[in-house]
Amino acid sequence: MYDLSYAIPSLLLLILFVGYYFLLPRVPNRMNHTFFMLLLVEVSTIVLNLISSWVDMYYMDYSKEIVAISNALFFCMFYLRGYVFFLFTLSVVKVEEYYTGALGFLKRIPLQLCILLALTSPWTHYIFWIGDDGYHSGPYYEVLYLEFWMYILLSVLIILINKNMIQRREKISLLWCNAILFLGTLFRLFLPQILMMNTFCVLAVTILYLSFENPDFCLERRSKVFNSRALRDYIEEVNGKKPYRILSFVIHNYRDIRDIYGARQMNEGIYMIGSYLRETFPKVMVFYYGSGRFALIAGEELELESEKIRHIIEERFDSPWISDNAELYLDVSMVYINPGNKAQSADVVFNALTESLSQLSRAGSESFVTLGEKEIRDTEKGTVVKRNLEAAIDNDLVEAFLQPIVEAKTHKIVGAEALARIRDSEGKLIPPGLFIPIAEKNGSINQLGEQVLDKVCKFIAENDIEKMGLNWINVNLSPIQFMRQDLSQRLTSIVSAQGINSSYIHLEVTEQSMVDDILLLKQIKSIQENGFYFVLDDYGSGYSNIARLRRCPFINVKIDMSLVWEYVKCPDEMLPNMVSTFKNLGFSITAEGIENEGMAKMMTDIGCDYLQGYYFDKALTMDEFIAKYS
Repeated sequence: MYDLSYAIPSLLLLILFVGYYFLLPRVPNRMNHTFFMLLLVEVSTIVLNLISSWVDMYYMDYSKEIVAISNALFFCMFYLRGYVFFLFTLSVVKVEEYYTGALGFLKRIPLQLCILLALTSPWTHYIFWIGDDGYHSGPYYEVLYLEFWMYILLSVLIILINKNMIQRREKISLLWCNAILFLGTLFRLFLPQILMMNTFCVLAVTILYLSFENPDFCLERRSKVFNSRALRDYIEEVNGKKPYRILSFVIHNYRDIRDIYGARQMNEGIYMIGSYLRETFPKVMVFYYGSGRFALIAGEELELESEKIRHIIEERFDSPWISDNAELYLDVSMVYINPGNKAQSADVVFNALTESLSQLSRAGSESFVTLGEKEIRDTEKGTVVKRNLEAAIDNDLVEAFLQPIVEAKTHKIVGAEALARIRDSEGKLIPPGLFIPIAEKNGSINQLGEQVLDKVCKFIAENDIEKMGLNWINVNLSPIQFMRQDLSQRLTSIVSAQGINSSYIHLEVTEQSMVDDILLLKQIKSIQENGFYFVLDDYGSGYSNIARLRRCPFINVKIDMSLVWEYVKCPDEMLPNMVSTFKNLGFSITAEGIENEGMAKMMTDIGCDYLQGYYFDKALTMDEFIAKYS
């Protein structure tokens, strides 16, 4: 006799899961499809387990055919149960090779063989057989456990092999799920009369539900539409597999508007917009991914309807959004993305979308932008540079190249400027014009600058720089770094750690750092007290003036190459007078961008003290610099 007392509550709990699962919308991706399949298989397996156990106990009331069919179907679903749990692991890992090609074919072979054995058992008696005295296990009955254990083992191996591709929480959840499934098979093996394995399987389903399939994970709390996580997952899922289009819009100056209306009213407005989009466009998926940004995604049909949908949305925003708690007047800008049929990285598409919306939001006027494959590829270049920048900073791979600065009259080396450089995955240098703006935008310029300073300090500590002719090395400070309140302490700690005199370091500050006089003077005074000297870089590229420079204790002013080249092409009195004025105020002068002997002579003749440029040398790695100038 079988004990059915565990199976029935497990079935009821599972039905509760299924009911709640379908109450809220789901993103149509592989993981959700697999979990839906898992729920159906699990319900079917428990139901067939109850039916087959019942007819086995009361076989005298049923024909042999009924008993055989119920057991064959149960065994088929049991085999399928282990396979679908395995499929869910694959859907989390998201490695396409496991679904296609030889691996995709091989992973189904054990399941297909076991199902064939189960369906033919009424005649072959391999898995079970039905006699006059009822149900009997066949000689290969243990295949039931071997198949299940094989898929558990494969799941664990795939989790461990791809552990760096999934989050730690996801890895732990999957391992616990498989451990519980294994315990369930042991209970069935040693206590076959108690239908308790179903309870263990429901526990495994619960772990997967709480870890991956909770509807709150993919829904935006206020608007009840899909969130940014769901958007990224969906783009990852469909990229290169089926066509899709995105029509997205952003509320102008969202943060300022939120401050004006207040968080409560703005949240109510986001909810109203989300509800309106879901009701007005039921055939498209609606996403809200923060900061006043919504996205509508559908297949190729959106291309035909995008213009119509765009005008409907614009017309709706011509009127205020009104509810009991809110009355909002909002403007929007839109971006339409057609990524084409080629596979695009989800990060690239997502970054292209967010960057375009950010620019439109700052523009402050209604506008519409279309992005195709070319525009997305251009964005991809920036994404690759960003990844290389993050890798260089995380692994302390930022390099400091040195470019000589020479005395104008003798052309003898007297100093150098340290320039940040990073490389791509193939070891090729990435132009600073590509990675510096990204570093300033995402805040990593602080770590970038500190790594350059640290490597310069090590260079000074480990080499006799005076023997090379160096009296100082210039290190750039970006305007973003200059905003740090603890900048002085950070710089001093780096120099002190190498045990060098801070007077060897001249800090170059651009004109952009001179926007706030009070902050500029405060920072310079604090840092100067620790022995550093300051140089004004790229004079002539910004909006500083001589009156402001007089208040700042710079020891040197570097003339921007644009002024130098303009003077060389068309000499006049402006630059010579400027240099004369600076020198009378006590500043030494460096001319940048010197590329030939004629330019060097002209800058020397108007009174420049130092020269820098390709005519003397390009920026060299530290090893190259040592080899050349020792």
